This record gives sequence, C-alpha cells and structure tokens, in this order.
Amino acid sequence: MNPTGALAYVVDDDVSAREGVARLIRSAGVMTKTFASGEEFLASGPPKMPSCLVLDLNLPGLSGLDLQQELAKSGVQVPIIFLSGHGDIPTTVRALKAGATNFLTKPFEDEDLLNAVQQCLTSDLEDQVQFDEGVGNMVGESAGFRGVANAIQIVAPTDAAVLIQGETGTGKELVARAIHDRSSRSNRPFIKVNCAAIPATLLESELFGHEKGAFTGAFAQKLGRFELAHGGTLFLDEIGEIPLELQPKLLRALQEQEFERLGGNRTIQVDVRVIAATNRNLKAMVEENKFRADLYYRLDVFPLTVPPLRERRQDIPLLIRYFVQKHAGRMGRRIERIPTESVQALTSYPWPGNIRELQNVIERSIIMSNGPELRVAMPELNDNPAPVALRAQRPSGSDPNERALILQALKEANGQVGGADGAAARLGFKRTTLQSRMRKYNIARHFQ
Repeated sequence: MNPTGALAYVVDDDVSAREGVARLIRSAGVMTKTFASGEEFLASGPPKMPSCLVLDLNLPGLSGLDLQQELAKSGVQVPIIFLSGHGDIPTTVRALKAGATNFLTKPFEDEDLLNAVQQCLTSDLEDQVQFDEGVGNMVGESAGFRGVANAIQIVAPTDAAVLIQGETGTGKELVARAIHDRSSRSNRPFIKVNCAAIPATLLESELFGHEKGAFTGAFAQKLGRFELAHGGTLFLDEIGEIPLELQPKLLRALQEQEFERLGGNRTIQVDVRVIAATNRNLKAMVEENKFRADLYYRLDVFPLTVPPLRERRQDIPLLIRYFVQKHAGRMGRRIERIPTESVQALTSYPWPGNIRELQNVIERSIIMSNGPELRVAMPELNDNPAPVALRAQRPSGSDPNERALILQALKEANGQVGGADGAAARLGFKRTTLQSRMRKYNIARHFQ
C-alpha cells in the first residue's frame, strides 16, 4: 500500500545496499524502484519521473554526478539525495552545487535518510503543482482521480446530460466546470444554481425567470438561469433538493429545451447543456416517491461518481502542497517544509468533510505558522474515535500496558510499522522510536 502516492528511485551498484535502502523507504509508505547502474536507469526510459532519486555517488561507469548532469541536460528536474562511502568535502560541494537536495555519508542513520526523502516529497513548495491536462484545477494521481478524469474526457465533447454524485466537499463543481471547459461550449456561459440555497417559492423564478407583475414584488421582467445559460452549460447543484411540484417543468425544459417565464405565456427556446450534482441517493428517492423517475432518468444519462477523499489518500500530499502554495502566497507567508508527521497525520485522517475540510485545515495551519515550517492546526482529529483512543493511551517507558498497546496498534495496522497507516502513526511515535520499543518487548521479530 502506498498511502502518499510518492515514488522513489534507488540507484546503487551494491545489491545489498540498494535493497536495504529501498526496503527502508518502503517502510515509510513510499513506493520504490531500483536500478543497478546509471546506464540501466537511463535505458529504462521510465514513463514517470519519481518524487525522489536516491543516487550512489560512486557508481561504476556513469557516476552519480554524471547521471545528474545527463538528467539536467535532458531538462529533467528531480530531487536527488546522494549517498557516498567517502564523504569528502570537495565532492559534497560539487554535488550540492549541481543541485543535489541532500548528501549522506555511508553508514547513515535510517532516520536521516527518511527525513531527506520526506524533504524531497514536501519541501519544494515553490514549484507549481501541475494540473492534469484537460481536467481543470483538479489535483490527483490516484486510481479514483484518474477514473474521474477519464470520464470527463469521454463525456465532455458530447452534449449529454451528466449527473455527478458524491459526498459534500468532494469537488463536484470542479468536475462540472472541467466538463464545460472541455466541451464545444467552453466559450459560452457556465451558469450555476444551488437548488438547496434558494427558497422553494423563489426557485422557479430563478430557473425560468418571471414577467413584470407575475407576483408581489415582481416590478420588472427577470431572465432566468436557463436563458442566461443559452448556448452554454447550466449546473444544477444539489438537484435532490428541488421541490416535487417544480420537477415537471424542469423535465420539460430538459427534454424540449423550452419553457415559459413565471407569469408569462410566450414559449422561450434555449440551447442549454445541463449538468446536475447531488450528495443524495436519487435512485432511493425515486423509490420513496421523493423524486420523479422520469426526471431522474433524464438527468442520469451519464452518471459520474466522485470518490470521497478517504478513498483517494495518495492524492492528499499533492493536495496539501497545492493548498499550501495557494494560500501561503495569498497570505504573504513562506512555507518551505511540511514535517513528515504532519503529512502522515493528514493522510491518516478520514476527512468527513473531504477536500473542502482539508483546504480549511491547511489555510488555518498557515495562519498558525510563523516560520518556514507548516504547523498543522487540526483540532478535528480530536473527534476521530480510533486515533483518540490510542493517543489517550500513548505508551511511555514506564507504562505497564505499553506492550499490549503496541501489539494492539500493530494488529490494527496489519503489522505495518511505518507509513501514514502504520502503528507508529497510530501511537504518535516516530517509526524508529516504535521499533526501539518493539525490540525492548521482544516483538520486533514478529512485525517488520
């Protein structure tokens, strides 16, 4: 399992050292790929550059510095951690001047390497987060995200109605905008209506407009959202909240592309693509006679489900970086580093409020951070029952129940020590601290 979505490449001619480094990095929840030489690395033609490159300086043939220069010539920018058995100052200076992120001398402490890797993954906040081409201002690389991106690419060029389903805060409006931006209507209006935010008595007027004198207070003619969206896209958010009595008129507008303003008798023709979104189960509402079946099937031409953030955890570090960059710049703050523990805590949290809640937490954290390191201010974690129970019983050296608590955490983490979902994160320990306690209680041999 790779909770962070990060990928590290390890290049070392010593198979024992290479596999040892890779195993250590994987224990922190980061995927790895290994190469025995610089030539093998270049010949492999990797389709995706890693988040971090751990590179032995003294490789036979193409040295580590030579490989770094080859990558630079090709315009490839990747954070590099050099490993050397010599550690001479001139070589270190050359490597760092050439752009190395870090330089470690063998033998090194496990924690030093893991910290260097984490720095590569989280500290380069000045770079722009690259949005996936064609899916708007959306960030991600998980399977769930790719599924949504592919669906957008498929349906956008058509004029089909789209029903976007997903929990509150998952980014349904961003998906709707991405569909519009990739369609032939992209240079025409994108008009949105939040059906839950407008009183039922006013919603008909908002959608279809009204004539002067149609009701008390109608002092002038008003164009509805359907007319304003002519030639473009109408986004009906929270469609499950639309009153039953208004649904027949909406169905007619969708099917016939025509309607009358409230208080009028002139039929108005429009050319509108409709995208609807909801966090409710419309099919269940149909069965309960709370939503018209014919309207549901008219909207559900192309269903698209946006997964909750807890089902796309490997996107969380990317979203953290994006929101830090976005809000730090706006607030005039310079955040250069996000601690490993913070990334792990944010990745482990279930996020009931999804992306909207994550953005809120990051923005608050930036406000609380006075220096270059992000200080995560996340009181919502205290409402998460499982972690609270563990934190409340966080073991100490003198706790007689410590061994039992460690075993409990390891069991819940399926034996995983490091990483965002590992036992160390559940107990609030560093990975190396937990491993030390495990050795103390003679349980290290059972869980690696």
